[in-house]
Amino acid sequence: MASWDILTAYFLAALLFAYMPGPALIYTAAQTMARGRRAGLMATLGLHLGGYVHIIAATLGLSALFELVPTLYTALKLVGAFYLIWLGISVIRQKMTAPQATPATPSPKTARRAFVQSIIVEVLNPKTVLFYVAFLPQFVDPSGAFPIWVQFLVLGTILNAMFGSADLVAVFLTDRVLSGFRRSSWKERLTRYFGGSILIALGARLALLRD
Repeated sequence: MASWDILTAYFLAALLFAYMPGPALIYTAAQTMARGRRAGLMATLGLHLGGYVHIIAATLGLSALFELVPTLYTALKLVGAFYLIWLGISVIRQKMTAPQATPATPSPKTARRAFVQSIIVEVLNPKTVLFYVAFLPQFVDPSGAFPIWVQFLVLGTILNAMFGSADLVAVFLTDRVLSGFRRSSWKERLTRYFGGSILIALGARLALLRD
């Protein structure tokens, strides 16, 4: 592995990237806002597990495939964007069709759905694997005791854990701020609408963003 000085710099940089407000934090906050804390926690777990797919892909050099076939990158990005938009619309429609649902008591099925959806959202985001490929090699030591692919996996796992911790903070903060809102049925419906709208906005941003 790299020297302790380089690893210290890695931890600091990783913390900065993890806790910098971005799409992942907004996504977990939106899931919490729309479906409650349990769903937000399951969404965080889904993003975390989906992150390992990108770590493995980066280790295997999937970014080289994106460079050879740019259309594949664009197609994957658009699929992920439209999936986010569909999730947002689904949340809003659920609010409209079931206005008498009990506030702040999402069913286990809702939490499981958030978990599965979040894995898909993370896997369908090609920007993540490109970020790992761009960021991790700066802290890999080719002459180290461990093979490069092992260093990639270790550093990627640490980074993924930091992103997961930031997502957890976003979930608990959002739930704390909205706890009073969910005591009122119309306020609870308002948070669902707002959370779904954020998911739609994230999908539109991903689709329209130029690379």
